[in-house]
Amino acid sequence: MKTRAVRLYGKKDLRLEEFDLPPVREDEILAKVVTDSLCMSSYKASSQGSDHKRVPNDIAENPIIVGHEFAGELLEVGSKWAHKFKIGDKFSIQPALYYENGPVGILSAPGYSYPYIGGDSTYVIIPNEVMEQDCLLKFTGEGYYPASLAEPLSCVIGAMHANYHTTPGSYEHKMEIVDGGKMAILAGVGPMGLAAINYVLHREDRKPSLLVVTDMDQVRLDRAASIYTVDFAASRGIDLRYVNTGVMADPVRGLKALSGGTGYDDVFVFAPVRPVVEQGDAILAFDGCLNFFAGPHDPNFSAAFNFYNVHYAYTHIVGTSGGNNDDMVEALDIMSKGLDPAGLITHIGGLNAVADATNNLPDIPGGKKLIYTHIDMLLTPISDFEKLGKTNELFRELAVICNRHNGLWSVEAEAYLLANSK
Repeated sequence: MKTRAVRLYGKKDLRLEEFDLPPVREDEILAKVVTDSLCMSSYKASSQGSDHKRVPNDIAENPIIVGHEFAGELLEVGSKWAHKFKIGDKFSIQPALYYENGPVGILSAPGYSYPYIGGDSTYVIIPNEVMEQDCLLKFTGEGYYPASLAEPLSCVIGAMHANYHTTPGSYEHKMEIVDGGKMAILAGVGPMGLAAINYVLHREDRKPSLLVVTDMDQVRLDRAASIYTVDFAASRGIDLRYVNTGVMADPVRGLKALSGGTGYDDVFVFAPVRPVVEQGDAILAFDGCLNFFAGPHDPNFSAAFNFYNVHYAYTHIVGTSGGNNDDMVEALDIMSKGLDPAGLITHIGGLNAVADATNNLPDIPGGKKLIYTHIDMLLTPISDFEKLGKTNELFRELAVICNRHNGLWSVEAEAYLLANSK
């Protein structure tokens, strides 16, 4: 079978090509990719090429397919896996494979390391190790885009689970955020910050009593507040505050005041910016945990941390990169119970838009860029649909549908796009 895919040959060398897939072996699965959401991690992989820890050294001769936040449908199941999967199953993939003998060692991952599997393609061959590690996950919800966004949501879930707290006089670490505690999400209205807000507001097992979300972009703060509202948060028992630290004379003092002077039990930093990290450290409460979520480009990135407080106030720091299988399962489950990740999505495009968009991702404003791999379509902001609809019937109808859903993408919009686009 032929596939169309965006392949990485070297630093910033992404090419959309058509080529043949090999025959499917008994321990492999052939799948149709429907959608992939672009990730800053793919931008980093493209920028670094073979210097990236997940990318093989020989991509100039043996290119890999990019994209790791993808979903689709199984088309052919090898006999080894016929007891577990069937043709027609919708799927998502947990891409971070941890095993000893992969193409580039223990950090191999679809979207970084393989010639025949990656999200920015029409058809892929899922290798045996994905199923061996239970990283091929069935999705039973509506549509495809929620399954694509399960991977970024799982990263947020993993971060929440990785936070920990202590009891003075005891060496036991209590994992998780503080139930009923105070939480701050700094630089928190980008795509991953929105995912974190969405998750916190929908959790059933534990939640903070106070959630403060900061940014310096009022437009982005207003959009977040219109999607994840203060009233909905209150109905969930959470006092949600959106704060523009860019207009505060002393952000640390102001944020501490919002906490009642105690500081925050759990602080999540969603931008690899030194002042933001240091701000997060400064607002930690006693036994507060700072989660450095954002992945920096610079391997020498550093920031000051108050080690007096580490010693006397038990403050501490953790970092997470990606989620695990359990986090993916939780993401898919919570979406099946009503969490809609559509608020993360601001742009829609086709496979032809991937190379340029990936290589310029930091310079494209907005949230998640969602790609439908079987169509050709320039990367288009949802906010432009109405204007484009004056001369284009497809965009005219998509604008009507999105307006019915508070200006957001939806399963209805996805179905219309797949049925009516080229």
